[in-house]
Amino acid sequence: MNSVGEACTELKREYDQCFNRWFAEQFLKGEGGGDPCGQLFKRYQLCVQKAIKEKDIPIEGLEFMGPSKGKTENSS
Repeated sequence: MNSVGEACTELKREYDQCFNRWFAEQFLKGEGGGDPCGQLFKRYQLCVQKAIKEKDIPIEGLEFMGPSKGKTENSS
C-alpha cells in the first residue's frame, strides 16, 4: 500500500521492511529489546505530516498514537 504522500512511499516501504524483519526475527523469538526502526519511523512520520498539511487533509478529532497521547497541554 502506498503512503498518503507520494514522496513518503519509499520511506514507508523501508520502515515496513525494518519492522517486519524485527518482528519476525527478534520480537516473536522473545528478543524484543531496542527500537531498530525508530529513526525510520520518525522520518516517515514527518513526511506524512508534511503531506497531510500540503493536501489540506482535515485531521481534527482524530486520535493518534504517540508520546503525547493522553497528555494535556499543561502536563510535563
